[in-house]
Amino acid sequence: MARLQSDAVKQITEIVNRYKDEGTPLMMILSDIQKEYGYIPLEVQELVSSLTGIPTSEIYGVVTFYSFFSLTPKGKYVIGVCLGTACYVKGSQLVLDKFEELLHIKPGETSEDGLFTLDALRCVGACAIAPAVSINGKVYPMVQVSQVEGIINEFKNKEAQ
Repeated sequence: MARLQSDAVKQITEIVNRYKDEGTPLMMILSDIQKEYGYIPLEVQELVSSLTGIPTSEIYGVVTFYSFFSLTPKGKYVIGVCLGTACYVKGSQLVLDKFEELLHIKPGETSEDGLFTLDALRCVGACAIAPAVSINGKVYPMVQVSQVEGIINEFKNKEAQ
């Protein structure tokens, strides 16, 4: 197991202990860790395994199955472009392509400056406002390719202030 800093071990141990009386605590533990650190690397999964007795392989399976968990750090702004049927039919792939072009990253990657992570999502349940893009929980409805640069600049301008 890779070496975690003692304060991280303490914090993760506290998170695990919060759910010690739950019958199936794994999702709650991983969710809290994801919220606290932004991702769940293998060394953290190994620590959770040692604290709970849940095999690391099972924990890894959960982390890689659910898209809201991440094995790697994400950017400050996580851009999710829905590629569900309704969004795709209304041009979301072209919107995703424009984000890729302007940010110089592919889905699952983070920009060099650490500001943006780009994710291609399956249906997010926003079919009525397709194509939908979400950035850190803020949903942009009916996004057109021509709006992508402005959306990126909105967040870059926040950083410049």
